[in-house]
Amino acid sequence: MPLEDELCDILKKSRIGQGISVVDLSKMTGLPGSDITALERGDRPRDRTEVRALAMGLGLRAEPLMQIALEQWEPVAQRQPTWVETIHGSINGYGVQGYVVHDDGEALLIDTAYNAPAMIEFLSRQRVRLVGICLTHGHADHADGIEQILQSHPAPVYLGAEDVELLSWRPPQSQLMTPVHGQTIAVGRLAVHCLMAPGHTAGGICYRVDDAQTPLCFVGDTLFAGSIGRSNPSTLYQTHLASVRTTVLGLPPAYGLLPGHGPATTVEEELAHNPFYASVP
Repeated sequence: MPLEDELCDILKKSRIGQGISVVDLSKMTGLPGSDITALERGDRPRDRTEVRALAMGLGLRAEPLMQIALEQWEPVAQRQPTWVETIHGSINGYGVQGYVVHDDGEALLIDTAYNAPAMIEFLSRQRVRLVGICLTHGHADHADGIEQILQSHPAPVYLGAEDVELLSWRPPQSQLMTPVHGQTIAVGRLAVHCLMAPGHTAGGICYRVDDAQTPLCFVGDTLFAGSIGRSNPSTLYQTHLASVRTTVLGLPPAYGLLPGHGPATTVEEELAHNPFYASVP
């Protein structure tokens, strides 16, 4: 699976998040504004000097940015444990992933993948009892379809309070749960820990499973392999970076990271290859 973000996406997310205009970035880097605009539209960079200048201007790590822009870096493929099922969906052709954590006859959904029928089919085929729907945030590609799932599989829905207004359909108040940082949700013999990670949205949450063999964290759009999601609104950019640096990349290096878009990665890979990692003081 290719990276979710290319150089153009990374540049725009960082520049807009910091409120830097193309004109200002041109002055900071010495690169023509027309060249910066072209790169943000998807043109290939000419050389490492150009990418390095942009990294310095935007407070990104130069070597990882060059690896993505010029060397086509991708994370090493990860082995997924048997207790996780990936559900793929699409919203207007844009791919999205949700996950099912299941053990000992119980299941917990991590986002809907904009594919409620596939989620329902898995629950029925495996004959597992749904104990909850954990939403990493309230955007449609991750949350739409919960009403269809709840019709046949009633369960609590976990979502950050700040993201409730983003939902296109709200579950009854009795089913809507606001997790606190560190809260644990049991699914079979597994424990899923809620980690507050604002930035992509104000109420973003990651979900960590401390499995001895394959520890994982479901990161939604907080982090992509080699990048981060867009900060919504852009004023959350510094908060977003702090969540990435401390909440996600503060986990032990062996943890697998399963995002809402793009390939799986690990904390170890991102510490070495994510351009955004060192941009928090």
